[in-house]
Amino acid sequence: MASTIEEKIKKLEEELRKTPYNKATQHHIGRLKAKLAKLRDLALEKKKSSSLKGFAVKKQGDATVALVGFPSVGKSTLLNKLTNAESKVAEYEFTTLEVIPGMLTYKGAKIQILDIPGLIEGASIGKGRGKEVISVIRNSDLILIMLDFNSIKDFEKITTELYNSGIRLNKEKPNVKLKKTASGGINIFKSNKCSLSEETIKALLNEYGIYSGDITIMDDITIDDLIDVLAKNRVYIPALVLINKIDMLDEKEINELRLELDKILKPKNFEYLLISAEKDINLSLLKEKIFQKLNFIRVYLKPRNKPVSKDPVILKKGSTIADLCRKIHSSFEKNFLYAKVYGSSVKFPGQKKGLDHKLEDGDVVTIFTR
Repeated sequence: MASTIEEKIKKLEEELRKTPYNKATQHHIGRLKAKLAKLRDLALEKKKSSSLKGFAVKKQGDATVALVGFPSVGKSTLLNKLTNAESKVAEYEFTTLEVIPGMLTYKGAKIQILDIPGLIEGASIGKGRGKEVISVIRNSDLILIMLDFNSIKDFEKITTELYNSGIRLNKEKPNVKLKKTASGGINIFKSNKCSLSEETIKALLNEYGIYSGDITIMDDITIDDLIDVLAKNRVYIPALVLINKIDMLDEKEINELRLELDKILKPKNFEYLLISAEKDINLSLLKEKIFQKLNFIRVYLKPRNKPVSKDPVILKKGSTIADLCRKIHSSFEKNFLYAKVYGSSVKFPGQKKGLDHKLEDGDVVTIFTR
């Protein structure tokens, strides 16, 4: 069955390549892309799970970061330098045959980093234990795409595999609302920004078995964006590109590498960092980048009549006092009266605030309960 699905995928990909994009073909291309997306999802689902150990990884700490790359780019070395893990390192491919977790402690945050078996082409349709590898990546909070200076071309291959697996890197979820109805046909409400024709929108909805409902589109989305909304199984994860082994380059070669990376990565909204895992080059900066990409803030608790806690509570930007209460213990939210907040999120020190107050990095909070 898998080979039949692969043949159908190749046939649709070829038809898409040959079909010019214009207003007349937009809805036809939309249907082709929807069929292709469903086949890719089906191909990954059809692959049976492996019985080998290491893929059932329990999430620990404040966030999970996945080290993703083809074999032998230095992921194991980097994991060992950043954490307390001991991932086997060797000068040959496929050293890592299971997921190796390690814990990075930085600015009070505990960040789980996973060394994942080397991604291979075809992982998105289940090749090379692709289903297990992709499953771990999908559950991460940040993806570090690791290359070395000789494998810049692999960036496109890796991001294509992740894209075909339903992973959207450095993207926001499309601003689309869909409500299915029992009757009344398709009602489309879209802003003037949206360039998709109503015929295309209806064709895509029909392809996913929706023939009656209300859809509201607020932004100028693409065919692929709407398919992502309809597929419902997409994940949106921030990513950072790491270029390893720069200790082997001289200054001129590094400058040339930067020019190449700016040309390839900047248009695609990817930030990169040049590192050497072996020689500890830019690893301190990498830790800070990881912290920033995870959108963490640190909030310090001050129990009544006691000093401020030394260790912060790690929360995401935009978190409220309610989120803080839940992070401490569920009883804090249930018995909450008010909080006194000291820091940049309030107008004056010790201002009383409720559960919906948004906190900022460095805030100090005293919680009063019944």
